[in-house]
Amino acid sequence: MLPTVWFVAIAVLWLGYLLLEGFDLGVGMHMLVTARSEGERRVMLNTIGPVWDGNEVWLLVAGAGTFAAFPLWYASLFSVLYVPLTLVLLGLIARAAAIEFRGKVHDARWARAWDLAIGIGSAVTAFGIGAGLALTTTGLPIDGNGDRVGGPFAWLNGWAVLGGLAVVGFCLVHGAAFLALKTDGSVRRRAGRLVVRGAPVALLPIVGWVLGVGLLTGGVVSWALVVVAVVAIVFAWLRARSGREGWAFVGIAAFLAAGAGSLFAAVYPVVLPSTIDPAWNLTVANASSSPYTLGVMTVVAACGLPLVLAYQAWSYWVFRRRIDVRHIPGLQEQPVLLHR
Repeated sequence: MLPTVWFVAIAVLWLGYLLLEGFDLGVGMHMLVTARSEGERRVMLNTIGPVWDGNEVWLLVAGAGTFAAFPLWYASLFSVLYVPLTLVLLGLIARAAAIEFRGKVHDARWARAWDLAIGIGSAVTAFGIGAGLALTTTGLPIDGNGDRVGGPFAWLNGWAVLGGLAVVGFCLVHGAAFLALKTDGSVRRRAGRLVVRGAPVALLPIVGWVLGVGLLTGGVVSWALVVVAVVAIVFAWLRARSGREGWAFVGIAAFLAAGAGSLFAAVYPVVLPSTIDPAWNLTVANASSSPYTLGVMTVVAACGLPLVLAYQAWSYWVFRRRIDVRHIPGLQEQPVLLHR
């Protein structure tokens, strides 16, 4: 029972990360591809300034939860995905440093260099996370001991590329929806148009990933969630088209929740398939920690998680107002506002 509970918990933690950090990464990429001026870039940065570091906690908790609840799953993932996970780490470091240092010097070249770090770091992180999650649902070359078979790029295949593009595309749409919800003026209008025009194309990889896994291992529950995801994204697109940014953001979040739920439901009870021999698949039964460990983790999570959720909800409530270029101090007056 507890292994299944923690499998669901890990799925929820990854959902929380993709939902919250997803728009952070999307905004980072939009600073390169969508912003038209320094003022617009600073508006975008200020929308995530109070929350981006808190959102990254979900990645840490998802990794720590996997390590504690399913140590064999964690070990096998790092054994095979060492290269992409290292790239993710470098992307996160570059992005975090850029957000903190961008406004320390009043120089256009300085700011532009850090903008590149934010945008590229966000894209690399999104692609690496997507590749890793896609391979977790479709399989990796592991042997009976959970060790990698092949070279350091044995993980690189079509599923990895599809998953990477899926998360990058989703983050771009999710980030645009967040900007439309959190900004005003030109940024809001442009972001709203991007959701309407870009979503049908940018979300194709994630649709292909979900449908592919469903065709391979899907069941009644996973396909029911696919239907929910389709309804949610159609709802989001229609709301975005009519200028209802709040409902569009909710619809995109529901699309992610149903899509991610479909993926995890399709692979359960397998946590990491082996592409060499199905007999070497890691499951919730053979990859989990002892019942005592899972019991202690359950008590700790039940006590701590509500506090974390309450704090994050409070922070989003405090910084709920829209931001426009007119709210940003003059470029020569003070550095970029990251926290209030």
